[in-house]
Amino acid sequence: QGLAAPCAVPCEEESLLFLPNRGKTEQLLAILRKIMFPGLFTDFQVTDENLSFHLGMLLTELKGLLVDQISRALVYRSTQAPSSPGQITTDALHSEAVEKAEAFLGTLVTLREMLLKDVISAMRGDPAAKSHEEIILCYPGIEAVFVHRVAHELFKLQIPIIPRMMSAFAHQKTAIDIHPGAEIGSHFFIDHGTGVVIGETTKIGNNVKLFHGVTLGALSTKDGQALAGKKRHPTIEDDVTIYAGAVILGGKTVIGKGSTIGGSVFVTHSVPPGNVVTSIQPELRLRGPSSRLDFDSFDPGI
Repeated sequence: QGLAAPCAVPCEEESLLFLPNRGKTEQLLAILRKIMFPGLFTDFQVTDENLSFHLGMLLTELKGLLVDQISRALVYRSTQAPSSPGQITTDALHSEAVEKAEAFLGTLVTLREMLLKDVISAMRGDPAAKSHEEIILCYPGIEAVFVHRVAHELFKLQIPIIPRMMSAFAHQKTAIDIHPGAEIGSHFFIDHGTGVVIGETTKIGNNVKLFHGVTLGALSTKDGQALAGKKRHPTIEDDVTIYAGAVILGGKTVIGKGSTIGGSVFVTHSVPPGNVVTSIQPELRLRGPSSRLDFDSFDPGI
């Protein structure tokens, strides 16, 4: 009987009928991936002769799917907090979904330009990279940034749920967690990527490079929903490099232009432009190969 209960937390049973579908959300990303990078994610060869037809078919499919999923998200939102009960009609929500879908489609050219700049930045910043195609097909950082840039445009259009579903998909696939509300400039590169966390109100400038394990987070979330809408995460200005394991916290924390943040440092205060931030190196102990290690008396120094 417990499993047969309609919802494990307080919710309207009717609203569950209108939730966007996770599979359809992933399908949206698959179509957009083909549009952003023609020929790299298709089962056939894309040529100059068939490119226009190929993109036209994809855009038609994309718009239909977008309108359907956005409509579901808007209906769901109306069931959660109806501002004018009885006055919001399905037709009105559908019209709003069409407007939002068309507004998103209008961003695709700029979106593709930004993604290509991200690929160029990865090629420039990683000596192991062999080609742009390798970066697009193989680099988790590029995949995560692709999903983020799509989700961020939908987030700016105030489309509920779908941007978070997209960021959750990228997190599961790449182990990189970027809230769709984060603002990220051009030529952004996440090297390796595993464990990177970028919070909702983070602002990142142009030509910024992060390594794995970087956290751009809030200094405290103990006040919960009272902090919603407030600047909780750091600002990273242009031309900043942040090495592996660094933790930068706080909405008032600004990392100045051209700064370098060393690995495993913990930063809660602003850094002036052009500075290098490192932690004091721990002392290393070396024991010769001929010496025996007494595990009963061994002190690891932790």
